[in-house]
Amino acid sequence: MGHRRRVSVIIATYNSADLLAETLRQLTRQTIPRDDFEVIVGDDGSTDHTAEVVRSFADVLHIGYVFQEDRGFRVASARNGAARTAVGALLVILDTGSMVGPDFLAAHLAAHSGDEPRAVIGPSYGYNPEVPMLGVDELLAQLPPEGVVERYRHLPEFQDVRQPYFVGCQMDLSRRTIPWKAFWTGNCSIRTDDFRRLGAFEERFEGWGGEDMELGYRLHQAGLAITLAMEAWAVVAPHERDHKANFDELFANMRMFLAKFPVPVVEMGLTVMVETGQFWQWEPMYLELLDWQQRARDVDVRDEIAAALADLPDGEAVTVIGCGGALPATLTGATLVDFDEELLDRAVRSGDHSGYHAIGLRTMLADGSAGTVVVTSRMAGLWDSWGPQILAEAARVGHRTISYAGPAPRSADPQEIQSEGRAA
Repeated sequence: MGHRRRVSVIIATYNSADLLAETLRQLTRQTIPRDDFEVIVGDDGSTDHTAEVVRSFADVLHIGYVFQEDRGFRVASARNGAARTAVGALLVILDTGSMVGPDFLAAHLAAHSGDEPRAVIGPSYGYNPEVPMLGVDELLAQLPPEGVVERYRHLPEFQDVRQPYFVGCQMDLSRRTIPWKAFWTGNCSIRTDDFRRLGAFEERFEGWGGEDMELGYRLHQAGLAITLAMEAWAVVAPHERDHKANFDELFANMRMFLAKFPVPVVEMGLTVMVETGQFWQWEPMYLELLDWQQRARDVDVRDEIAAALADLPDGEAVTVIGCGGALPATLTGATLVDFDEELLDRAVRSGDHSGYHAIGLRTMLADGSAGTVVVTSRMAGLWDSWGPQILAEAARVGHRTISYAGPAPRSADPQEIQSEGRAA
């Protein structure tokens, strides 16, 4: 596809006209020629003087403005609306309030200079929503963004909250299993053709958070490398945030993410954030799952399932969490759950059972959809980390839980039998 400019900068905004003006002012200082880029503001229904601010930059920037009616926080839709008008080969996505240096766009362009399709993350200095660095606004009033970064970039409290994640892989995100969890739209870039080909932002995501990781997941699944460009930095100017409301909205969006992609890595991410609040433990816990998946490949649980079925009434609806690839002949019409997709496919091949590729932390199964839930010893290696969550989910899905899980694979003697009732 032909493009008239090298870059289109997409900025979503809402009732932050003065902050937007400062962000736009920084973009007028870019070292690449003015005619090489455009800026498109996607307005999510502002009622302040945002439109006037945009018009005031028409003499110094190639700038566009796309307004949508205020129907709540719809940043995904606002970004998509702006991106639909883009004529640049590269989309750079920036938040209102992100202050950039003169080489910002040049650095994003350089990060895409090879032939390999990729999505690029630029660091956002000063962004730590839980422990913000004090005085960043005063620093930006005294120094240009590049001066602030030069002076303070090595201070831990000034660094991007993702910095330990970046350092832990030596700044090479190809070493990470789920690099898309760090793909945040405060500062990132992707080729316009890839963005459009892979479906843009999911507009059903409303409220704060999650829509960027979901796009990152799709980009990664499509084979795009997710890379880090440390020179494509921005400094986040402090502004008011309602952290509790933001994270409540994030959890709702993560549930939508899981409904769209019901796979273990997303299931675990939702559970890590909702149940434990340990976002940065997501990847270590997922690596634990992948390791256990290999070690449990040959764990045969047919005897456990058969023993559990022996005392069940005829016609009982049964769900098996950790079904493995081989089932007893006595099991018919069951709902099967397993974290190993290959074994699950083998188990449902007969067509007699329905299957869900999941750990069993938060499944797509309806409340009370089973009479009995059998948790097999294939879940043993995950029990220390996730046992309570698995039992709670089993209790939500079924009226009785029979569990053979524990610290190590067991014989067919059940380790735990939950009594009648929904409580685990």
